Amino acid sequence: MTKNYRLRAIPAALALLALAAQAEPLETVEVVGRRDSGSYLADDAQGSKNTLPLRELPQAVRIMPRQVLDDLGALRIDDALDYAGGVSRQNSFGGLWDNIAIRGLAGDPNNGMALLLNGFAANRGGINAPRDTAAVERIEFLKGPVAALYGASEPGGTLNIVSKRPLWRPAYALDAVLGSFGLRRAALDATAPLGDALAWRLNAVSEKRDSFRDHVQSRRTLLAPALSIKAAPGTRIEYRGELLRHSGTLDRGIAAIDGVLGAVPRERFLGEPGDGDIRIFNSTQQLMLEHALSDIWQLRAGLLWKRALLDGYATEPSAALNADQRTLRRQRRLRDYGSDDLGLHAEVAGRIAPGHELLAGIETYRFDYDLRMLRASPSATAPYAIDVLAPVYGQPLPVPALFTDTLEKQRNVALYAQDTVHLGRQWRVVGGVRFDRHEQTLANRRTASVAKQTPHATSPRIGASYLATPEWTLFANWGSSFRPNTGSDALGAAFDPERGRAAETGLKWEQAGGRLGATLALFDIRKRNALTTDPLQPAYSVAAGEVRSRGLDFDLAGQLGRSWRANASVSLVDAEVLRDNMLERGGRLLNVPRANGSLMLVYEGRLAGGQRFSAGGGVTHTGRRLGEARTQVQANAGAPAFELPAYTLARLVAHWHIAPRLRLSLDIDNLFDKTYYTSSYQRTWVAPGSPRAVSIGLQATY
Repeated sequence: MTKNYRLRAIPAALALLALAAQAEPLETVEVVGRRDSGSYLADDAQGSKNTLPLRELPQAVRIMPRQVLDDLGALRIDDALDYAGGVSRQNSFGGLWDNIAIRGLAGDPNNGMALLLNGFAANRGGINAPRDTAAVERIEFLKGPVAALYGASEPGGTLNIVSKRPLWRPAYALDAVLGSFGLRRAALDATAPLGDALAWRLNAVSEKRDSFRDHVQSRRTLLAPALSIKAAPGTRIEYRGELLRHSGTLDRGIAAIDGVLGAVPRERFLGEPGDGDIRIFNSTQQLMLEHALSDIWQLRAGLLWKRALLDGYATEPSAALNADQRTLRRQRRLRDYGSDDLGLHAEVAGRIAPGHELLAGIETYRFDYDLRMLRASPSATAPYAIDVLAPVYGQPLPVPALFTDTLEKQRNVALYAQDTVHLGRQWRVVGGVRFDRHEQTLANRRTASVAKQTPHATSPRIGASYLATPEWTLFANWGSSFRPNTGSDALGAAFDPERGRAAETGLKWEQAGGRLGATLALFDIRKRNALTTDPLQPAYSVAAGEVRSRGLDFDLAGQLGRSWRANASVSLVDAEVLRDNMLERGGRLLNVPRANGSLMLVYEGRLAGGQRFSAGGGVTHTGRRLGEARTQVQANAGAPAFELPAYTLARLVAHWHIAPRLRLSLDIDNLFDKTYYTSSYQRTWVAPGSPRAVSIGLQATY
């Protein structure tokens, strides 16, 4: 293989809503770099693939526009995820990828969440460094099943990341950020036309950061070019690219002593300093065509090619402390992973009649996943251990031996269709179905065995909205999902694909004029063959049988009064195991809190001298979560469940135009310096959250 590499504070904060100011609204302009004025509320969802406004769409969708990302000072999409309802953090592979659960259901714990980039599958195989926001225009949280359009996905929902597009006027921005724990970052956002038919855009980032964690650091370089071509009247070609090199320490976090957190300080590293970094290289190329076949019919086609490479050494704690509750044996691993993903889709969309839209398409992809791991496991004679209370580093590094060597191939062909109908003035109905023909082969090169399966899937969906008044909408939605599981279990066998079904019903409200909107949804989801930690061999996963998630989520976003921007969310989730051979039946799902929520308020105005400024802040609350899968045997024996404590965080954000084209920003995260834990894979792999962190940014535009 080629070598290349975060509710108790919310009620109090709601009192701030009374401060909605009476100043004149500030104009919104299309800009590059960080934005000073813009809406938190979007009109439509590109990922829905129809022209219905969000208020009329029979689906809960939360769109986080670029203004939210800029107000939060979000450098990674992970920095913004706590501000969307129904989202909870999951295992992040030692800080080297993004992974969340939507409505209690996460993706493959070994491959991260299902993710779309401009409507293309972007995370097959999971080799993705934490996604940077530099080239991101907005994040679409498409809640509920989207398999009728996109195939392999989670029934709880998925994310569609929308990239920045070229502008047809010259604009340039240079952004520099310095922050706590050695953060140094420079970013360029440049765009211009080249004649009447071609426009380009380039986002580039160079970043270095250390960490509050001892001996942990990361480096990254990002190049994201984009082109828009007006090839002919009614014909447009779009190109989006991303080249990302990321290197960083694989950091499994800290250990709990006797199941209790706090004895091991949050900065302590339990790996081995100097054991190398994990290097990740992601190359994503997308080519999209839009062509008007007539006044009412349009052809859309897209081509995706993605290559991902990951390799490097890491020292990782084993599953449990020794009996003395301070000695922790460790493994040393060498990973050499690679994947190639080639996908193509073509679809036609148009109006059959007034108020009647039809979409029909075909999609195919070829995905190869080459996985090779060498591992040195601890033993009585060679424990490769560390004292978690008084660590001594510098042990001889054990030489790992071949442990896993597999080549997985996925081939898929799908047909899909969606029908959107206006029934009178008040009813909207959206129906769709997708047929997937899937082939999956897993070759184990150690044993010379081949596991093959050809699961096929039919994924229907139906939803309806009732526009009760010009502001209020009632909606309901039902659909099924299908997702192949990559990798193999401890015996080398391929996993059966996940299959799920989900129903939701809810209420949408949008203020006259479209300045403020809210969605409340109730949901019930079931999924079979979901992967979770193997309690007997934590390095592997098992299919958990059947899981269920029920609850509600709420999102509010938009303008309060004339100068306040607001974003709020609440979710209540009951996610549990229904049926499993080993796991506790009725046990909660890993890292999913029963309650979480957020509130952000930002005030924008002008100083006496005319300079723009904004100031605000946010609070997020995350409830108690299960931190380690518990077996039925442990539950019957009365063993206490290992849980992560609840936490509430506050942040402050501000910017000030010190000159017409010079902008100063300040971001303070974890304002009160709380100790908290974001996620856990097991009680010796607990990820602590960052202490108070301050960053200062300076942006020049011209």
